[in-house]
Amino acid sequence: MSKVPLTVFGAELLRQELHNLKTVERPSVINAISEARAQGDLSENAEYDAAKERQAFVEGRIQELEFKLGSAQVIDPKTINADGRAVFGATVILEDVNNGDVVTYQIVGDDEADIKKCKISISSPIARALIGKYAGDIAEVQAPGGVREYEVVEVRYI
Repeated sequence: MSKVPLTVFGAELLRQELHNLKTVERPSVINAISEARAQGDLSENAEYDAAKERQAFVEGRIQELEFKLGSAQVIDPKTINADGRAVFGATVILEDVNNGDVVTYQIVGDDEADIKKCKISISSPIARALIGKYAGDIAEVQAPGGVREYEVVEVRYI
């Protein structure tokens, strides 16, 4: 079984989602199924069908989260000793070599990625290009518009 890398924050988010699914969503779906059953004929009962579909989704997501948390390798970026290299959990400040734009990204697990919060997935092309780089290195990223070059300005472990 392969390990699923997660930051401490990402693991906590998954735990919260799992708790919500088990304590709020699952009972709500069970209640909806009971109410739909009480209406009688199930063969043409749209509410019953919708509740069963929702139940399948909730149960599937619970299984997925339990698997991910069970096989998680939780990494605290503050305790990483990578000697200035960009690694999982690191926050990397980049400068676009072509236009000088500066961006900051944290390299996180697939489930934590959120570009609006400047968190990129470890499996994304830019994160793969950054892994192992030091401040001053150039990372070449294959983007849809062609190859982009970024200079690593700083690597932080926060």
